[in-house]
Amino acid sequence: MSAVRILVDADACPVKEEVYKVAWRRGVAVKVVSNQRIRVPEHELIERVVVSDKFDAADDWIVEQADAEAVVVTGDILLADRCLKKGATVIGPNGKPFTAASIGGAIATRAIMADLRAGAGMTGGPAPFATADRSRFLQALDEALVRLGA
Repeated sequence: MSAVRILVDADACPVKEEVYKVAWRRGVAVKVVSNQRIRVPEHELIERVVVSDKFDAADDWIVEQADAEAVVVTGDILLADRCLKKGATVIGPNGKPFTAASIGGAIATRAIMADLRAGAGMTGGPAPFATADRSRFLQALDEALVRLGA
């Protein structure tokens, strides 16, 4: 088995099933990290990691494990930034990669949107998850694993 692995920020991750399919096809280990017990397939490549319910415990665990042989799946921009600094490849559930070049802008946009929501009473979140996002994610994950030699 390859040292390459996939670390999934599992809380509210809409592409866990896609991660499993790609992992099985490529023979890559997956660690599904959450602060509560969630269902994962019974398979030698899939490991459920339940951390404490302490604030950011799942993020902290993922960052500790992140390195140049890890692909991290998360929609959390601040977690993505921390993992990029450890050398990991980071992909959002919509298939868009987080990179050293793009993370600063993503963090700035996040801050601006938080200010707008707080000041203007604006509500809502990201656009609904679409079939195109799922397809883009599958392609991005597969490409990242190929680049890493998995």
